[in-house]
Amino acid sequence: MNLCWKKERPPEIERSIKANDTEFNAQFEYANNYISTSKYNVLTFLPKNLFEQFQRLANAYFLGLLIMQVMPVVSSLTPLTTVIPLVVVLIVTAIKDAVDDFKRHRSDAQVNNRKSDVLRDGTIVSARWHTVVVGDIIRLKNNDFVAADLLLLSSSEPNSLCYIETAELDGETNLKVKQALPETAVIGDDHAKMAEFNADIISEAPNIRLSKFEGKLTWKGESYSLDNDKVVLRGCVLRNTQWCYGLVIFAGHDSKLMMNSGKTVFKRTHIDRLMNILIVGIFLFLLTMCLVTTVACGVWESVVGFDFQFYLPWESFVNTSKERGSATIAVLVFLSYLIILNTVVPISLYVSVEIIRLVNSLWINWDVKMYFDKKDTPAKARTTTLNEELGQIEYIFSDKTGTLTQNIMTFNKASIGAKSYGDPLDDEGNPQDITERTPKVDFSENEYAEKSFEFYDQRLLEHTKGGNHQVEEFFRLLSLCHTVMPETKENGNLEYQAQSPDEGALVSAARNFGYVFKSRTPNTITIEVQGKQEVYDLLCILDFNNVRKRMSVIVKKDGVITLYCKGADSVIFERLDRSCAELKEITSHHLNEFAQIGLRSLLKTVIDENSLCLHVEWRKRYHEASTTLENRDDKMDAVFEEIEQNLILIGASAIEDKLQDGVPETIANLALAGIKIWVLTGDKQETAINIGYSCRLLTEEMEEPFIIDADSYEEVEAQLRKALEDIDKMKSGKPHDGVIFANGQGAVYNGANGNVAISDEYGEFAVVINGHSLAYALKPELERLLLDLGSSCKAVICCRVTPLQKALVVDLVKKHKKSVTLAIGDGANDVSMIKMAHIGVGISGQEGMQAVLASDFSMAQFRYLERLLLVHGRWSYLRMCKFLRYFFYKNFAFTLCHFWYAFFCGFSAQTLYDPYFISLYNLFYTSLPILVLGIFDQDVNEDYSIRYPKLYAPGLKDALFNKKTFMYSTLEGIITSLVLFFIPYGAFNFAIGPDGKTEVDQQSFGCVVSSILVVAVNVRCALDTSYWTGFNHFVVWGSIIYYFCFILAFYSEGINYLYVGVAFEVFSSAQFWFSLLLTCTVLIVPVVAYRFYQTNITPSLADKVRLRQRMKKVKSRSRDLHVRRQSTMRRSTRSLRSGYAFAHQEGFGNLITSGINMRDRAVERKKEPVTLTKITRHDSHKAVGASGNGVSDNIIYVERL
Repeated sequence: MNLCWKKERPPEIERSIKANDTEFNAQFEYANNYISTSKYNVLTFLPKNLFEQFQRLANAYFLGLLIMQVMPVVSSLTPLTTVIPLVVVLIVTAIKDAVDDFKRHRSDAQVNNRKSDVLRDGTIVSARWHTVVVGDIIRLKNNDFVAADLLLLSSSEPNSLCYIETAELDGETNLKVKQALPETAVIGDDHAKMAEFNADIISEAPNIRLSKFEGKLTWKGESYSLDNDKVVLRGCVLRNTQWCYGLVIFAGHDSKLMMNSGKTVFKRTHIDRLMNILIVGIFLFLLTMCLVTTVACGVWESVVGFDFQFYLPWESFVNTSKERGSATIAVLVFLSYLIILNTVVPISLYVSVEIIRLVNSLWINWDVKMYFDKKDTPAKARTTTLNEELGQIEYIFSDKTGTLTQNIMTFNKASIGAKSYGDPLDDEGNPQDITERTPKVDFSENEYAEKSFEFYDQRLLEHTKGGNHQVEEFFRLLSLCHTVMPETKENGNLEYQAQSPDEGALVSAARNFGYVFKSRTPNTITIEVQGKQEVYDLLCILDFNNVRKRMSVIVKKDGVITLYCKGADSVIFERLDRSCAELKEITSHHLNEFAQIGLRSLLKTVIDENSLCLHVEWRKRYHEASTTLENRDDKMDAVFEEIEQNLILIGASAIEDKLQDGVPETIANLALAGIKIWVLTGDKQETAINIGYSCRLLTEEMEEPFIIDADSYEEVEAQLRKALEDIDKMKSGKPHDGVIFANGQGAVYNGANGNVAISDEYGEFAVVINGHSLAYALKPELERLLLDLGSSCKAVICCRVTPLQKALVVDLVKKHKKSVTLAIGDGANDVSMIKMAHIGVGISGQEGMQAVLASDFSMAQFRYLERLLLVHGRWSYLRMCKFLRYFFYKNFAFTLCHFWYAFFCGFSAQTLYDPYFISLYNLFYTSLPILVLGIFDQDVNEDYSIRYPKLYAPGLKDALFNKKTFMYSTLEGIITSLVLFFIPYGAFNFAIGPDGKTEVDQQSFGCVVSSILVVAVNVRCALDTSYWTGFNHFVVWGSIIYYFCFILAFYSEGINYLYVGVAFEVFSSAQFWFSLLLTCTVLIVPVVAYRFYQTNITPSLADKVRLRQRMKKVKSRSRDLHVRRQSTMRRSTRSLRSGYAFAHQEGFGNLITSGINMRDRAVERKKEPVTLTKITRHDSHKAVGASGNGVSDNIIYVERL
């Protein structure tokens, strides 16, 4: 927070730094290295925290009420009725904020007081981090944290390499490699030379880009390009490096770590947004009631009150005339009733909601069934405000690699010189299926071979040893064209640190086939080929990025310059030399075969010396582009494009990324729940489609997927429109058999899982769209077409998409559909999608933790998403909806008694209840039962929640809490208030005690109504409770007992309160207990009757499942009764596009021969509704049947649902 008197620095365009020159750098007023992430200090905490809390509309509203209550003229209530709950809320929130900020202060102090070795006046001194400034030179030792963003100058490792761990920065635990300029590396650890280092650095301004840096170093008249590989960022840790020196470029809040520590995007649930609308409606209703009492008060004062001033004198400031005096009193009464009736929206509502959300988040954190023991990773709710939103997800947007798949790559196949390798062959040369008995290739002769590496085609190893030139070039490319860093462990084992699993798998494959990558320097790459060492001069690396989709290296050996390139087929094919046309066609065929079994492929190409004759001139243009600070990326891409032409095709590699455990079952169950799943991946179309089939996102029952792959705006539009037309034709042309299904709504009952398939999805269509086509489809003119098509399909696959396109697809659905979206991914390329969706889920996988750090919920495996949504999400939504319905009901019942009482007290704003009862009603008497319900309640248990995914449907339809259910709850509350007021009124109006005195007065009547209210609403909460625990019993019945005990003690002579003796008199009266029994009966019996009718005559799926759950418990207690349930859900065994007959399992032969579902029966019954049944076949273990003929009986059990 900037102070008003603090001078604000102008925005930087570029940064100019001089090494070891503090005075020069000070003139620019760069940020020092002191950081502060805290919000408050001792002096500012109270005013600033209160200011923030009263920015919330609810708190400000209640503060305004408190101010009015202080005025005796306006309020008939003691200010304590609002002070107590408001102060409790403010104190609890302030304590929470103070604890959080104290943790931030402690963390800041710990960081600011870390020690670093800083070069000052030619000497290394120990200095605290907060004293470090831009231009300082810092020495880091092994395992030291990096104090600021540094330009690496030298290190202890050969070729000035250093290894860093970036876990605190991006969550990735694999080591990254940084390398100093050779010109500064010669300084080494000579302090004298380091003190004389006076280079000028021009760099980019501070920014949030972690993976990019652009700068230029000028020293001794020469300029050198600076990029991200030469910069070590704050928050990293130096590993496996004895020492290194760095020059501070960005410090403190200008460092990239701090620049990325911005505020998290605030997400609100659908219920929160609905609540805001409802609160406005309630406030208008409150104003209406106040207006009614105001008008009635004016009339009463004019007609009656004016003539009875002897008994009820007007205030001295009220005008003595009838009209003006009545109007003045009426205006004051309006404000008074605004105070009295404000409890229709009590402040405790917001506190209770937050408590329920917090505990439901803890249930997720503590769920052992979502704990992944292999990585010791539990599921975690990183936010506590979105739990119930998990029960309303309609669209899931999922990454593929690392999310649906394991992101552990294995080299499986290769296409080299028009030959395909990878499948084991029999004696006749035919491919064989790989089984456990299939012999593996023996790599034991290779001392660098990995035991975990498996390959089954012996031919490739034989051709590698036999001198096949194309195979040699293929593996030589794999061992040279990469950015992998080798590391030799203390035990002599060679290990690789790769930026991506794909690259690591390819280098490891080359290693196992005898092409071992041994070491690298800034200028050389050393490999060992079949035991012989080869050293290549590294002239240039043309690195990979998401736009280029390829990587190249230019190397030189024995005077021969060669460019090796690998990349995606979509960019390599268009850059091939014409001489490769035939090989391109064959390789393309092999790529399609690889894609059909879900493998990821890369093409390998080479350019020989003759095509690189202009390399010297090209190097000059490359140097100019790499040292510019304006549009460096675009200029370097253009230079790369010049040389990556006329490539000679060597072959292609195919690596496998296996599905995670449980992915097909999870996707199938989520689809049955009515959730639509869109997969957004960077893979090619064929790979994405086949992964879609293997994970059961696409099924054989679906129509053939629509393919959108055009290359122009007009063609994409035409494909989108044709797909929509085809869907409309198939839907409109579908024959209707005249059968009305069990639920009467045109829905189909699935006997296997008790699932109801909604009629508008009977087509089950799917669409696959390519990235280049998606670019056109996302244009404003076509986006609605794309959305209509996607909404008509059960599954959507977007392939070859960029991270930005992922976010745009999510935003398209968010913008135009009233649906809740969830995005799930595991990599940095999924962060934008995760942040864009209503709920983001991060998978802690092989690509680091960036997705997790940006997410709302995190987990280790995709399969846990099923439990997160169908169990925790559904329960959270159910609990929150029950809580809100009941809360509004009980508060309308409580508050409107004041309104009815106004007609009997001359609209004088006299309260019916004891002021302390008004304060404690929502805090102590009725809060705990509904809180415990909101924390523990469940309609069916976790197993049935997953077994019957259609139980998730009410959340999709927003059925449990909406404007309609809110109106029902408030209407029930209004009716309850009428019953609560008028039954005791009728019972006590003319009641006479044994002593001949009247038994009722204002205080006694208020005590009667309040006591019956507490009993009635707590019993009503008991009716809403579906899952009883010891806590439920304790708080429901305990709240009632506590109220009676407290009221007897508080109204006793020992306290000497205004209501002394009232409770004893009331509770000793027979009329009170009669009124209590009669009122509770009138209120509760209709609710019980309605629910009995609803459950038995028109039961929901939840009612049926709950009944089945109870019946199972009863049956399980009987030792004589054994019930077997055999699933009839047909499970697809498709591996690829298998034949129709072989893609199906045993059908409905027994069902047909039994005659249960024959059409003539439907005709005979004159087309009456057919109640579909669940069929369970029981095979009596092939025992001798009842007929005694030695043939087993197949007994079919028919059970109506």
